[in-house]
Amino acid sequence: MSGKSGKSEAGGPANPSRRTVLALGAVAASTVVTIRPALAQTAGSILNCEIPVPGPQAGGNHIAADGSLVPPGTPGSFAPLARPLTGEEVKVMLRGGGAPAGVDSQSAHAYANYIRRLQSGMSGFTCYASLQMPR
Repeated sequence: MSGKSGKSEAGGPANPSRRTVLALGAVAASTVVTIRPALAQTAGSILNCEIPVPGPQAGGNHIAADGSLVPPGTPGSFAPLARPLTGEEVKVMLRGGGAPAGVDSQSAHAYANYIRRLQSGMSGFTCYASLQMPR
């Protein structure tokens, strides 16, 4: 190996010095310490995000049992929720863990189906997509 060129005799990069390896280790350790709290904060904010059911784009429509939007007064439809659902409520509801306070099980099933139908650009989609990401 030629000492001044930083290259080995084979033409590849020279092995890093002990000092370089220690410096890289220190940088990696500080990165881990910085990222962990950020991930914890992200997980908390995901559970506090909100999903309106239905979103403002629905224009006063009701929710059918299959989650589709229908005009008010459609038989078997459910009125919109008065408040958005939190990410935590949605997570529990989508796993079959029960309805949020003040919501009966049939309505909760229709609302869960509505949430499953959310698409990019709809209110609440980002929250729903975040809940679907593995931790």
